[in-house]
Order: sequence, then structure tokens, then C-alpha cells
Amino acid sequence: MPLTLDTPSPAELPILLDIWEVAVRATHHFLPESDLQVIKPLLREQYFPAVRLTCARDDAGRILGFLGTAEGMVEMLFVDPACHGQGVGKRLMRHAIDELGATRVDVNEQNPQAVGFYQHLGFVVTDRSRLDGGGRPFPILHMSLG
Repeated sequence: MPLTLDTPSPAELPILLDIWEVAVRATHHFLPESDLQVIKPLLREQYFPAVRLTCARDDAGRILGFLGTAEGMVEMLFVDPACHGQGVGKRLMRHAIDELGATRVDVNEQNPQAVGFYQHLGFVVTDRSRLDGGGRPFPILHMSLG
């Protein structure tokens, strides 16, 4: 699938929020609804402004997924579940690694699909935190390129 990578406009941030929500609902079954409702406004208010956002678009310009990086770290990667397994996440990660110099990522231990995805790209687990960044009891695996 041909993809174009670029920076989303501020007007497109609601699309990224929608992709985040459907992707999390499809992959983060361990996350309670109450946490989703707490995290969602933080994305727009705090998390999106703190990262360099890159989105992947199909040939019609529709955003299929997005990536957020900061200081060599992939802080977020979310792909519309309808596009899982079609190379969108891999293309975004290759961009993060090859063009943006990303060498680290944190991933929820309870999301084995994501752990396997990053391992397939050459990341290895270097450490583990028993709480996530928000202090919630969702263990985080810290991964680096091997």
C-alpha cells in the first residue's frame, strides 16, 4: 500500500484522537474505560504537544496511523485497526528509526502484539517498570534497538 508520511495539521488532531481510541480499544483490553476517559484529553492537551507527530496517509489523503517521537524515543504509535497488518506501523517505525533517530520505545507488557511487533523490528527488552507513566498498575517494558 503506498503511504505518504507528513506532519498532521492542528485541525487533524481530532482524527488522531479517534485513531488512538479505536486502536487502544482493539489492543489494550486490560485498560478500563475510566482510564481511557482520563487519558484521552491528556493526549491533546499534553502528550501531542510534547512530541513530533508524523502521520501515514493513503493515496486519498486519509490518515491511517500516527507516530509521536521525542529525543530518540517513540512515545506513541497507533494505527487504525482496520489497517493492522498492512505495513502502516512498520513504515512509521522505519521512518522513526531511519529518519528521526529513534532507538527506544516503551510498551505495555499486557499488549503482546505490540511487544512482538517491536521485537520483529529489532527491539529488545532492556528493563521493566511495574507501573505505567501515569502510576497505574500496567507494567511497561522498556525496549531498545538491539
